[in-house]
Amino acid sequence: MNNTPAAQRLPAEMRFAAELDALAQADSGPRPAGWRLSPRSARTFILGSGAQQAGGVTITRKIHGNDALVERAIVTLAGQRGLMLAGEPGTAKSLLSELLAAAISGDTTISVQGGAGVVEEQIRYGWNYALLLRDGPGKASLVPGPLHRAMALGQLLRFEEITRCATEVQDCLVPVLSERLLQIPELKEQHPYLLAQPGFNVIATANLRDRGVNEMSAALKRRFNFETMQPLESIATQVTLIGDEVRRELLAANIGVALPPDVLTLLATAFHELRAGAVEGIAIERPGTVLSTAQAISVVCDAASQCWYFGETTLRPAHVARYLLGTVIQDDQEDRRRFSEYLRIVARKRSLRDDWMDFVAGAREE
Repeated sequence: MNNTPAAQRLPAEMRFAAELDALAQADSGPRPAGWRLSPRSARTFILGSGAQQAGGVTITRKIHGNDALVERAIVTLAGQRGLMLAGEPGTAKSLLSELLAAAISGDTTISVQGGAGVVEEQIRYGWNYALLLRDGPGKASLVPGPLHRAMALGQLLRFEEITRCATEVQDCLVPVLSERLLQIPELKEQHPYLLAQPGFNVIATANLRDRGVNEMSAALKRRFNFETMQPLESIATQVTLIGDEVRRELLAANIGVALPPDVLTLLATAFHELRAGAVEGIAIERPGTVLSTAQAISVVCDAASQCWYFGETTLRPAHVARYLLGTVIQDDQEDRRRFSEYLRIVARKRSLRDDWMDFVAGAREE
């Protein structure tokens, strides 16, 4: 009997519960205090293993590329410095953050989503004002925020898009990362502070394109190890990742559309050429939109859904071309001209290839 709750998307610790349990049962490696898995098993959870674990469970690869970075990230979190994952949009920063939290803490839900409206109280702690007025400041009236919870439980705090927060809000992490202590001056007790329990640390993410939104202070930067996530360069690796993720999503949605490998290769090639600004040695203008592997997965999922719900059983290049338009052409109408030029060159250079001509025809239908 399947006891997994119905949801559009489960947290990693629930989605991969069988893998985490199997790794925990077989884990004999040294582990830092407060960690659910050893660093070696955490790496295996993220990068996969060909060998079956206890109960016949196979550990799947969840991050493609950046293997050495994953190992460095795990080592960073075992120490007393925070981890900053930076990179272009769509380079799996948030996914890696989630997987690390699942492997190390077994809980990915202690998180902050950065934004212009976030204030310090939403990160540290707040108050139940009814109890505060009745009883005054105390533990009963204190409402723990994500930072307070992570410190008290000895777990990882995930801080997504940290540079979207105001600099003074970001800096509430400086004393915590330095002293592993959160001051709570309102408490009239002998020790008006919270000490971080073993296992606590911070994983933050930041998009390189958002670096100028709110620059991080030098004091906060010194308390993080920075790791830059690189986009996948290998088309074959992108095809593997796109195929695996799309099949997983289509299976969850009970969509039975065939995904020919050549169609996935064509889409990965188109994304690669548009990002690189070149088609078979001919320079083209790159779109202003960041074209990530995550967006390619979304394009294929949308195209497959159209096929399924409107009576087709096999994905064709024309289907993905229609949904690629909305990805490339967003709020910059110059990208429409750039994409049209890309189609013109493709039509000229690959006129003898039926798959590419179907792609061009699908894009020009719009």
